[in-house]
Amino acid sequence: MTTARPGTAGATRTCPHCRETILESASVCPACRHKLRFSESADAGAAAASVPLRVEGSLRNPDGGAWEYSMVLTIRNERGEEIARKLVGVGAMQPGEKRSFSLSVEMQAAGAGDKRTRPY
Repeated sequence: MTTARPGTAGATRTCPHCRETILESASVCPACRHKLRFSESADAGAAAASVPLRVEGSLRNPDGGAWEYSMVLTIRNERGEEIARKLVGVGAMQPGEKRSFSLSVEMQAAGAGDKRTRPY
């Protein structure tokens, strides 16, 4: 979770379906894709999101034995300082097997989602 105050840009909460940490303004969980809000503005906010970064790639295990892999995601700020590091998944590939990996960063204006109000 972030240190941002509830109702401000970057504030987070826990998805009630999958328990991942998500943005408070999200109308759909990016992890499990369950809807979190049922309103017309939620659909409009989803349409306004953009994907400025998308990377896809595949790995094929060369013949000769099993190989193990770890997929690690790191986020850094403008000074190169690590903000977050997450082990996304691990596994093994037998000879001739192939794995594909996709990474996307979805962005939208901070005010695009519905604001939740909380008593202070």
